[in-house]
Amino acid sequence: MKIRHQQKLVILSITLLILFNVPFLLLFNSSEKFVSLPLIYAYIFFVWGASCVSSFIIFKKFNE
Repeated sequence: MKIRHQQKLVILSITLLILFNVPFLLLFNSSEKFVSLPLIYAYIFFVWGASCVSSFIIFKKFNE
């Protein structure tokens, strides 16, 4: 694996660590709903999906 791909994965991991930390989660802990889901669940699923897509793009470039 190239160094730049490793660096991108490290940056992605640190970003996810920050986004799933308690202060950020408490920002979305309310009784409001987004598409019939509580806001905190929508936030978690959105961040998780975005991280899956980002890592897929990074690994796809790695396999070329």
